[in-house]
Amino acid sequence: MEDQSKFIDITNFEAITNFIIGEGNGVKGLADMGIDSLPQQYIQPLSERTANIKKAEPKESIPVFDMSKWEDPMVARSICEAAEKWGFFQVINHGVPIEVLEGVKEATYGFFQLPPQEKRMFFKEHSPSNHVRLSTSFIPEAETAMEWKDYLSLFYVSDEEALQLWPSVCRYTIYYFHRGASYVI
Repeated sequence: MEDQSKFIDITNFEAITNFIIGEGNGVKGLADMGIDSLPQQYIQPLSERTANIKKAEPKESIPVFDMSKWEDPMVARSICEAAEKWGFFQVINHGVPIEVLEGVKEATYGFFQLPPQEKRMFFKEHSPSNHVRLSTSFIPEAETAMEWKDYLSLFYVSDEEALQLWPSVCRYTIYYFHRGASYVI
């Protein structure tokens, strides 16, 4: 890949924002440039860094829930507790075949490998719907530091909207995953 670092001043906030959002390169575009230091707007203030967060006890582990026991009221209660305490959890025996999960992963990679001008159409500033959004940070204009990530949010509203507005490179794979896994979601 051609070295794009000569085309962008990573110390210039406006240039970075335009490169990431305006041109549709996303954070992935910065990473692909091979930059050797993080742009200032991605450096978290000391007060917000994870080193300041209370560490989990060594005996604790990520909660795992067996969906084959979904009818047990304790499972639902435990999931709520895990979401509050951990912010995430693992679900097993959910019935979604590994091939489907791998397909979703491949479809997602396919989306993020698209040329910037194609991905750009899905940034919230250009998206055909509020239910289809590519973003790099939750609210870049309001955050102390931007997050080093790109993500695509596809909110299911209806079959018609999903099949018409979701990105074509991943539309059907994600749609069929959603249909098959909706009871888990």
